Amino acid sequence: MNLLKQLGASLRTYEGQKTLWGMIFLAPWLLGFVFFFLVPFSMSLQYSFSNIEPGTDGINITFVGFANFIEAFTVNTNFNRQMLESILNIVINVPLIIIFSLFLAVILNQKFFGRSFARSIFFLPVILASGVILNLESTSLVQEINQQNAANGGLANALGSFELQRIMLRAGVNEYIVLYLTGAVERIYEIVSQSGVQILIFLAGIQTISPQLYEVSKIEGATGYEAFWKITLPMVSPLILVNVVYTIIDSFSRAPVTDLIMSVGFDNFNFGLSSAMAWIYFLSIMLILLLGTYTISKKVFYQE
Repeated sequence: MNLLKQLGASLRTYEGQKTLWGMIFLAPWLLGFVFFFLVPFSMSLQYSFSNIEPGTDGINITFVGFANFIEAFTVNTNFNRQMLESILNIVINVPLIIIFSLFLAVILNQKFFGRSFARSIFFLPVILASGVILNLESTSLVQEINQQNAANGGLANALGSFELQRIMLRAGVNEYIVLYLTGAVERIYEIVSQSGVQILIFLAGIQTISPQLYEVSKIEGATGYEAFWKITLPMVSPLILVNVVYTIIDSFSRAPVTDLIMSVGFDNFNFGLSSAMAWIYFLSIMLILLLGTYTISKKVFYQE
């Protein structure tokens, strides 16, 4: 009885009400995690240490230890190559997507004619990434068009990247920075197509910044460049962390190695090896997430 009274008293406080509403908003996710994710998650871990074969009584699961993990690393060379390529693409693309999204969000926040149309243009790749459009891309006509565009645009991008590389090297820019920036030019389509949601998140965050802060900065003589580094960037820094996590997870689901994992499981019916590959890739992405969030969270500014 006393416990119920203490619980009722705590819920009447402001902190208690925030906790209650937080649990209410989290309840759908928690229920979905327990009933739709936790069971297959634990089964995949069991399968990764087992050999699965069909039998007369159903599926026979035999414990084999780390044999599937050893096979994934030593026998299936395609997995090693595609996993390293996917992780490298994530490490390269995530900073480019975040910088591009923040830059576009700052521009789209300005007042100019056709601003709503411009915002919809940059969110269009998110719509084009839907299931219907992806199915259309599997048709022979669309594939032929994409191949022709890749052949023509690939040569143009290569020439443009070579010219940009030559100019920056002559200007004395570090070689590693030059290679990174020229690589960004070659990845421009990939960067733009994966930046729609991040632009919206940054745009929503910028619009919550009080205009009085910018008015005061102008009175004090601050330039637009200084206002961005001293006001805009610190105020949207929590959203940088959100977008980094979202972009890593989004890149994780788009990577070609996921198709290889599904092919091993559902085409070759080797669910043990497929589960081991999935866990290796999952742990590598978790490591990238932990390093990224730990590094960025130290620089995040929270306005109290």
